[in-house]
Amino acid sequence: MAKKASRSKVIKQLDSVFSKYIRQRDAVNEIATCFTCGKRDHWKRLQNGHFQSRKHYSTRWDETNCQVQCAGCNVFKYGEQFLFGQNLDVKYGLGTSNELYLKAKKTVKISTVELQDMIKHYKYLVDNT
Repeated sequence: MAKKASRSKVIKQLDSVFSKYIRQRDAVNEIATCFTCGKRDHWKRLQNGHFQSRKHYSTRWDETNCQVQCAGCNVFKYGEQFLFGQNLDVKYGLGTSNELYLKAKKTVKISTVELQDMIKHYKYLVDNT
Protein backbone atom coordinates (compact mmCIF):
# COMPACT_ATOMS: atom_id res chain seq x y z
CA MET A 1 0.00 0.00 0.00
CA ALA A 2 1.37 3.42 -0.98
CA LYS A 3 2.28 5.81 1.79
CA LYS A 4 -0.09 8.78 2.08
CA ALA A 5 1.61 12.07 1.16
CA SER A 6 1.95 14.54 4.01
CA ARG A 7 -0.12 17.71 3.85
CA SER A 8 3.02 19.82 3.49
CA LYS A 9 4.12 17.76 0.46
CA VAL A 10 0.66 18.12 -1.10
CA ILE A 11 0.83 21.90 -0.61
CA LYS A 12 4.32 22.00 -2.13
CA GLN A 13 3.08 19.97 -5.11
CA LEU A 14 0.09 22.29 -5.57
CA ASP A 15 2.32 25.38 -5.32
CA SER A 16 4.55 23.95 -8.04
CA VAL A 17 1.83 23.06 -10.56
CA PHE A 18 -0.12 26.26 -9.82
CA SER A 19 3.00 28.37 -10.37
CA LYS A 20 3.61 26.65 -13.68
CA TYR A 21 0.01 27.32 -14.71
CA ILE A 22 0.18 31.03 -13.79
CA ARG A 23 3.47 31.53 -15.64
CA GLN A 24 2.16 29.77 -18.76
CA ARG A 25 -1.34 31.27 -18.64
CA ASP A 26 -0.56 34.58 -20.32
CA ALA A 27 2.56 33.50 -22.23
CA VAL A 28 2.55 33.89 -25.98
CA ASN A 29 4.97 31.56 -27.78
CA GLU A 30 6.37 30.75 -24.32
CA ILE A 31 7.22 34.42 -23.64
CA ALA A 32 5.50 36.04 -20.66
CA THR A 33 5.55 39.60 -19.37
CA CYS A 34 6.19 40.74 -15.80
CA PHE A 35 2.93 42.12 -14.42
CA THR A 36 4.66 45.02 -12.65
CA CYS A 37 7.62 46.13 -14.79
CA GLY A 38 6.83 44.72 -18.23
CA LYS A 39 10.03 42.67 -18.60
CA ARG A 40 9.54 39.93 -21.18
CA ASP A 41 11.21 36.55 -20.82
CA HIS A 42 10.60 32.82 -21.21
CA TRP A 43 7.93 31.76 -18.68
CA LYS A 44 10.40 29.31 -17.07
CA ARG A 45 12.66 32.21 -16.04
CA LEU A 46 9.82 34.17 -14.46
CA GLN A 47 7.97 33.64 -11.17
CA ASN A 48 4.45 33.40 -9.82
CA GLY A 49 3.99 36.66 -7.91
CA HIS A 50 1.29 37.11 -5.27
CA PHE A 51 -0.46 40.42 -4.57
CA GLN A 52 -1.51 39.18 -1.14
CA SER A 53 1.12 37.01 0.52
CA ARG A 54 1.19 33.23 0.13
CA LYS A 55 0.71 32.96 3.89
CA HIS A 56 -2.99 33.72 3.31
CA TYR A 57 -4.54 30.43 2.17
CA SER A 58 -7.72 32.23 1.08
CA THR A 59 -5.78 33.91 -1.74
CA ARG A 60 -2.68 31.69 -2.11
CA TRP A 61 -4.13 29.86 -5.12
CA ASP A 62 -6.42 32.64 -6.35
CA GLU A 63 -5.81 33.15 -10.07
CA THR A 64 -6.46 36.89 -9.85
CA ASN A 65 -4.15 37.33 -6.85
CA CYS A 66 -1.33 35.60 -8.77
CA GLN A 67 0.41 37.08 -11.78
CA VAL A 68 3.72 36.56 -13.58
CA GLN A 69 6.59 38.56 -12.14
CA CYS A 70 10.31 38.76 -12.77
CA ALA A 71 12.64 37.96 -9.86
CA GLY A 72 13.59 41.64 -9.65
CA CYS A 73 10.04 42.70 -8.85
CA ASN A 74 8.88 39.63 -6.94
CA VAL A 75 11.92 39.09 -4.71
CA PHE A 76 14.17 42.12 -4.71
CA LYS A 77 11.38 44.70 -4.76
CA TYR A 78 9.11 42.65 -2.44
CA GLY A 79 6.45 42.09 -5.08
CA GLU A 80 5.98 45.77 -5.98
CA GLN A 81 2.68 45.47 -4.11
CA PHE A 82 1.41 49.02 -4.72
CA LEU A 83 2.04 48.81 -8.48
CA PHE A 84 0.71 45.23 -8.49
CA GLY A 85 -2.55 46.45 -6.92
CA GLN A 86 -2.90 49.28 -9.39
CA ASN A 87 -2.37 46.89 -12.31
CA LEU A 88 -4.95 44.45 -10.89
CA ASP A 89 -7.52 47.25 -10.85
CA VAL A 90 -6.70 48.12 -14.46
CA LYS A 91 -6.83 44.48 -15.66
CA TYR A 92 -9.81 43.20 -13.65
CA GLY A 93 -11.71 46.34 -12.70
CA LEU A 94 -11.56 49.02 -10.05
CA GLY A 95 -11.75 47.59 -6.55
CA THR A 96 -10.17 44.23 -7.39
CA SER A 97 -7.11 44.87 -5.25
CA ASN A 98 -9.30 45.89 -2.31
CA GLU A 99 -11.44 42.76 -2.71
CA LEU A 100 -8.30 40.59 -2.64
CA TYR A 101 -7.02 42.46 0.40
CA LEU A 102 -10.28 41.71 2.24
CA LYS A 103 -10.42 38.12 0.99
CA ALA A 104 -6.88 37.51 2.30
CA LYS A 105 -8.03 38.41 5.82
CA LYS A 106 -10.61 35.62 5.86
CA THR A 107 -9.72 32.30 7.42
CA VAL A 108 -10.35 29.28 5.21
CA LYS A 109 -10.00 25.57 5.84
CA ILE A 110 -8.91 23.61 2.80
CA SER A 111 -8.85 19.85 3.20
CA THR A 112 -6.03 17.72 1.84
CA VAL A 113 -8.52 16.11 -0.53
CA GLU A 114 -9.48 19.55 -1.88
CA LEU A 115 -5.79 20.40 -2.34
CA GLN A 116 -5.29 17.13 -4.26
CA ASP A 117 -8.28 17.98 -6.45
CA MET A 118 -6.73 21.36 -7.17
CA ILE A 119 -3.48 19.63 -8.18
CA LYS A 120 -5.40 17.47 -10.67
CA HIS A 121 -7.21 20.54 -12.03
CA TYR A 122 -4.05 22.60 -12.58
CA LYS A 123 -2.11 19.63 -13.98
CA TYR A 124 -4.90 19.23 -16.51
CA LEU A 125 -4.76 22.93 -17.43
CA VAL A 126 -0.96 22.88 -17.76
CA ASP A 127 -1.04 19.77 -19.92
CA ASN A 128 -3.94 20.91 -22.12
CA THR A 129 -3.29 24.62 -22.66
